Amino acid sequence: MANPVDDDAAAPTKTLAGKTASKSARTRERILDSAAHVLSRKGYAGTRLVDVAAHANLQAPTIYYHFASRDELIEEVMWVGAARVHLHVVDELAALPAETTPLDRILTAVEAHLRYELLISDYTTASIRNANQVPEGLRAKAAAEEAVYAKLWRDLLNDAMDAGQLRPDLDISVSRLLLLGAMNWAAEWWNPRHRTLEDLIGATQDMVRYGMALPQR
Repeated sequence: MANPVDDDAAAPTKTLAGKTASKSARTRERILDSAAHVLSRKGYAGTRLVDVAAHANLQAPTIYYHFASRDELIEEVMWVGAARVHLHVVDELAALPAETTPLDRILTAVEAHLRYELLISDYTTASIRNANQVPEGLRAKAAAEEAVYAKLWRDLLNDAMDAGQLRPDLDISVSRLLLLGAMNWAAEWWNPRHRTLEDLIGATQDMVRYGMALPQR
């Protein structure tokens, strides 16, 4: 088969790890970006490689130089979605002043998660919306990343509990699942024409302040 035309731009881009990418890596990233866009809107069953190629402005056979199959491409999108929201939240937490309280770190993580999920990344939306649609085998890589991300939230809640900022009767495990579940579900129903992202972030932070935290004196 002849090598398909690739009109990739010459400007370097960054990989997930932050390194300058080669032309081949940029093309792969472009395919992933387009797959995330299509998957977040059409779902697992409706995602076709021809649509991914059209969105990426590439010839469809180009995809097979980077991914062996549609499912391999979707598996990678699902993992990237989980990994990037995790990385974004970690970066936002790392930027906080050292004296930030554990409760305020949770509130920052809430905002970072929702902004990335709903405003910044098609990947995260695609990963969340298709978690129960893709075959179980395609979920394993993303699920492993999600488990690491869940530990971050468990540590945040435990730190706030140890600091005496959460209700002593609070079930950390259940609360973590409810909070993450509520934020992830927002990808299905949030509409910026009905309420702003700032309103949604504020309401979610209030769930933490008034449903999980001790009353502030």
